[in-house]
Amino acid sequence: MLHGETDQVCARFHQAIELIGKRWTGAVLRVLMSGPRRFTEILAAVPDLHDRLLSERLKELEAEGLVDRRVYPETPVRIEYALTSKGRGLERVLSEIERWAHRWLPAPKEAERR
Repeated sequence: MLHGETDQVCARFHQAIELIGKRWTGAVLRVLMSGPRRFTEILAAVPDLHDRLLSERLKELEAEGLVDRRVYPETPVRIEYALTSKGRGLERVLSEIERWAHRWLPAPKEAERR
């Protein structure tokens, strides 16, 4: 691989890691892997995540084309968030990260004791 090609691969890799590594982003994507969810369902599924930050993360994920925001014109209005095909492309990656974390990282309670 030439130096320029290496730089391009590293830049794309870094961009992807920055995207999914942002605080709470991975958790939000993980929740949406099981199917479309309403805002309150996502909030309830991710402990310690506040509504303002969830709103910010969902907007970022939507802008990146990973999440689709669907508005159903019902009374009251129903809004659901779902992974796009681009977002679903991360499912295997996130599952592998989760598997790695279970194997190599201490459980959260153990980490807090240190």
